[in-house]
Amino acid sequence: MDALELLVNRRSASRLAEPAPAGQQLDSILQAGMRAPDHGTLQPWHFFIIEGEGRERFSALLEKGAIAASQDDKAIDKARSAPFRAPMIIAVVAKCQAGHKVPVWEQEMSAGCAVMAMQMAAVAQGFNGIWRTGPLTDSPVVREGLSCGEHDKIVGFLYLGTPQLKASTTVSVPDATPFVTHF
Repeated sequence: MDALELLVNRRSASRLAEPAPAGQQLDSILQAGMRAPDHGTLQPWHFFIIEGEGRERFSALLEKGAIAASQDDKAIDKARSAPFRAPMIIAVVAKCQAGHKVPVWEQEMSAGCAVMAMQMAAVAQGFNGIWRTGPLTDSPVVREGLSCGEHDKIVGFLYLGTPQLKASTTVSVPDATPFVTHF
């Protein structure tokens, strides 16, 4: 699959199984993230690789965050089980510098671009994933667990693995016309 075909047929996969990317495959995914657009070459991101026993620790952290937020039992259980949706998760934190000529929002966008690049690198190697967020990205408990500073932002959790369902090779490409204005 060439790069353009990969991009216009992008589709998330929520049902993921072993194997997860490893070795050179994972290195390539991380390198793709490192090549995200980055005004000022700030590299405003940090990647937390969560796999193996790390999923148990991440489960406990998400559960603690849900409890601290006074979520109901169903939401707490969902938080606790979330890390087991895929064999690997990459939590991405925008490590933002306030007061820099590059505004914080742009640094956050750069980290978001890193997530997209990593997902596309995974797909290019036969894996897939899904980018998830939710209220726990703002949880003080989860933020502390991921070493977030005052201006940092958890931009999401990239779940990666081997898709369980075989997707069609192409998706219907939406008409861009309603979203485009020639100025």
